[in-house]
Formats: sequence, structure tokens, C-alpha cells
Amino acid sequence: MSQGRIIIISGPSGVGKGTVLRQVMAHNPLLQFSVSATTRPIRPGEIDGVHYHFVDKSRFEEMLKNNELLEHAVYADNYYGTPEKAVDDALIKGISVVLEIDVQGALQIMERRPDAISIFIAPPSLTELRRRLKGRGDTAEQIMQERLRVAPHECEIAQKYQYTVVNNDLQQAVAEVEAILTAEACRSQYRKLQYKEEN
Repeated sequence: MSQGRIIIISGPSGVGKGTVLRQVMAHNPLLQFSVSATTRPIRPGEIDGVHYHFVDKSRFEEMLKNNELLEHAVYADNYYGTPEKAVDDALIKGISVVLEIDVQGALQIMERRPDAISIFIAPPSLTELRRRLKGRGDTAEQIMQERLRVAPHECEIAQKYQYTVVNNDLQQAVAEVEAILTAEACRSQYRKLQYKEEN
């Protein structure tokens, strides 16, 4: 059985990472989504343990102290982090795990797990990103302005990722992510060939 891979997906808030990922994962049932822990408030329609593990600040800091997190970051005054055990349990079973995380956390994982696949989802323009963020209607104006302020810096860090996908057309972006995952699965180091001599 092949070892699973960590797949990092990052990009500015509002770029459409979640929408791209939902379609990619619907076509790839062997991918498992990593559920991050966060201290941010739960949004309408979100379910604890499905979208995030919603925890308070003291519990998150306890997880940090006990080295329970593969990575962590602070974004818009909230903690985010990836519980390590759940990821490693899946990888051992040959299941690849998708981490939808911000650039701070992604860089930590690239350093700790150099075999991770890193994909940055970029907007076609900052104007379009602003339009998408406003269109979501679930983000306070002050938080939206902060996300737009950090977006150019996040896009600069895209150069540190192995792959960049521009989400201008949803189906094209989904196809590009799937092509990346197909190519990575075909790498000789991960595809073990075993042949028996025929009598």
C-alpha cells in the first residue's frame, strides 16, 4: 500500500478555495479533508467537527504546549492549527490528506514535511477578490478590509509553493488541481511497481 501525501491548499480569503476543493474531492473519494482547529466564531451553516474544530483560546494554547499541532497560525486575531495525529493516522493508511490553510501554516508544513504537495489558489485580480468577498455576505466590513490588506502579501508568497492555480474559471481551476494530483501520483518514488516472474 502506498503512503498517503499531505496536500496543502492556500490562497487569500474569498478566492474560492473551498468551492474548488469541494469539486476536486467529489471526484476523488480517496482524499480526506483535514479539519483544522480554530478559535474564530462559528459562522452560519458551519458544523463543529466538520468545517472546523471550534475551541476556545485556552484549549488551543494547551494543544500548542503539548505539540499536538502540525502547524498553527494567527489570522485576523484568531488561532488556526492542524491536529497532527489525525493527519498521520490517515497517511499511514495510504489516504492523502488535504489541508486548506493560510500561508503562515503552509510554510511551516513545507519545512517540516518537504514531501507535501503545495498548491496556491490565486485570484485573477484584487478587484475580483474584493467583489467575491463582498458577495459572500458573511464577513464584517472591518474583517473584509483586513483580508484585502493582507492578500497582496499572500500572493507574493505563492512563489514558495510548487504550484499556482489562478481561479478565474472554476472548472478550469478544478481541472488544473486534479491534473497536479494526477501527476504527483505518477511520480516514480510513490508508484511502486512489483512484478512476479512468469513461469
